[in-house]
Amino acid sequence: MRVSLFNTMIHIVMAVVSIVCIAPIILVFSISISSDVDILKNGYSFIPKHIDLAAYRFIFQNPGQLFTSYIVTIFVSIVGTVIGLLFTSMLAFAISRKDYAYANKTSFYVFFTMLINGGLIPWYILVVNQLHMKDSIFALILPYLVSAWFVMLMKGFFTNISSAIIESAKIDGASELGIFFKIVLPIAKPGLATVGLFYLLTYWNDYYLSLMFIQNNTEIISLQYMLFKIQSNMDFLKSAFVPPWMINKVSLPDLSARMAMAVLAAGPMLFVFPFFQKYFEKGITIGSIKG
Repeated sequence: MRVSLFNTMIHIVMAVVSIVCIAPIILVFSISISSDVDILKNGYSFIPKHIDLAAYRFIFQNPGQLFTSYIVTIFVSIVGTVIGLLFTSMLAFAISRKDYAYANKTSFYVFFTMLINGGLIPWYILVVNQLHMKDSIFALILPYLVSAWFVMLMKGFFTNISSAIIESAKIDGASELGIFFKIVLPIAKPGLATVGLFYLLTYWNDYYLSLMFIQNNTEIISLQYMLFKIQSNMDFLKSAFVPPWMINKVSLPDLSARMAMAVLAAGPMLFVFPFFQKYFEKGITIGSIKG
């Protein structure tokens, strides 16, 4: 009886938590299809008084550029995540090996970059003047390619792999690359899924790299930066500095457009996360035990 009551309470708590997590998503979507007049008059509502797609029509005034930004962001997110996972896992596996003589020194070097970095100006000079990646698609990928935090997180997963498995593979004649790709990576699937999701979110939500390094080639700006520019233009048009005869400020959506941008920016990730959920939960559990 006590066990049944306890399970019931757990289910009630989890149901409440689920509702709390889902409610903001529903509210954001509802606001995005409401008119600013209804929002100002009635406030935020889970059920719109009148369905108005003015915010989406405003955002999709230039669908070609928006579609291009989607393609750029998808490409950068996929390529950056795959290559970042490869480099991160290779470095993490090296510093997790007990037979690597400089494992501790290399781990300290990686960890030290989390405490002190070179600064914004040297970073900009390196990317623009030394690597010559200004107005290049590589400028949206390379700066986030290896994260010290993700390396240390992956190291925790590789630490769980028994050294006996690696030694047995060596005795059977497997090469280091063969051990890494055929044995280590399949075992570390939860870790790869967890860190891969973090990389994917980092690249998908980034607008800073486009703001910093993309100036002339507007064809490769990211989705987040594109939405940021739309919002900035809308704020400018609604400001008091624009003469009233140049733009009808009342016709410009404001509150609903902000929520519509949130839907367009975060919506795809809501469909991606369920594919990572099984490994993500296991990965977080393992990563919290081993560091």
